Amino acid sequence: MQLNENLNQPLKPAVVFMLLLYSLLLAGCDRRQQAPSPPVPEVSTVTVKTQKVMLDTELPGRTSAYRIAEIRPQVNGLILKRLFTEGSDVKSGQVLYQIDPAEFHAAFDNAQAALCRAEASLPAIRSRAERYREVLADKAVSQQDYEDAAAALKQVRAEIEYWKAQVESARINLGYCRVTAPISGRIGISNVTDGAIVTAYQPIPLASIQQLDPIYVDVPQATTELLRLQQSLKDGRLNQSGSNQNKVKLILEDGTAYPQEGTLQFSDVTVDPTTGSVILRVVFPNPDGTLLPGMFLRALIKEGGKEEAVLIPQQAVSRDRKGNPIALTVNAEGRVEQRMLTLDRAIGDQWLVDSGLQVGDSVIVEGMQRVRPGAAVKVIPFDAGRKESAEPANTDRPAQESN
Repeated sequence: MQLNENLNQPLKPAVVFMLLLYSLLLAGCDRRQQAPSPPVPEVSTVTVKTQKVMLDTELPGRTSAYRIAEIRPQVNGLILKRLFTEGSDVKSGQVLYQIDPAEFHAAFDNAQAALCRAEASLPAIRSRAERYREVLADKAVSQQDYEDAAAALKQVRAEIEYWKAQVESARINLGYCRVTAPISGRIGISNVTDGAIVTAYQPIPLASIQQLDPIYVDVPQATTELLRLQQSLKDGRLNQSGSNQNKVKLILEDGTAYPQEGTLQFSDVTVDPTTGSVILRVVFPNPDGTLLPGMFLRALIKEGGKEEAVLIPQQAVSRDRKGNPIALTVNAEGRVEQRMLTLDRAIGDQWLVDSGLQVGDSVIVEGMQRVRPGAAVKVIPFDAGRKESAEPANTDRPAQESN
């Protein structure tokens, strides 16, 4: 009877608390025993291998006319008429200006008349000198008379030559009244109008003609880059053999590629002291007149071929806190290793690696944010065509560092 009464009495709070605590401890032990281990992270990798690539250097350039002719008068006179349209294409020998020829016509006629007078007196003086020479042996004329006749003949002949030169000079000056184009090309604005007075070889040109097909592109190259290229060729890291080695491509100001290839003509031997660079001159065909003098462009200069180049995707390269490029690789034990890299340049969506990787290394391309050096990973092949969803490509992302 007393036992039933004890069972019917409510439990004490301390006992209830101990029972609840014991239940919670048992539940926690069960959850710890049943919790699964975290999965091994998956990473996508590429295997490092060598390949042959052609290296280009992109340099800024500026166009300049293939030939420039400044038109200046060669005689003094009055401009009667301008015979061209400003901004049009002109041909070599085309008449551009007409200078008043009246004065030069008169000079030409005067010289020609004097020549005719001298030539008219020649037969009589020549006959006299010949007769005196024939009778000189018979003492019919004195020696002095013969010498005077012979001297007169020489003088007339000299006058004839003199007036021939004067006629030719007058004819040349008369021809200079027609100011012609020395080269074919595009002519600019005219600095004089009809009725202007011009002088021979004046400092201000009447107009300028520029030949634009072909056209020059002058590209400055820093001497440091030139020395680096020479050292690479000397060490055998680059090969410049090939018939297309001197071909140059061009990128226009709007970013489009120029359809014609240019030819590297020469490299200057004088260094500009203000910029520390030398000029590379490239000749480009310009049949449509797309390139105009003074345009700023970008030229792709071929450096040469690298036989054993190491290329990896740009998204596989990150940077540490100091900005140094690094990559994560997977070793033979399936663990992550960090490599310090030396990069040369970007080629498309890949980096050209100078040092830091060996042939056969597995470089992590996707999944770098989920791993650290020393961690075990599961490797899956990298599919370059698959759109990456795990992480965006970012070459400036800092790498994960081990503690």
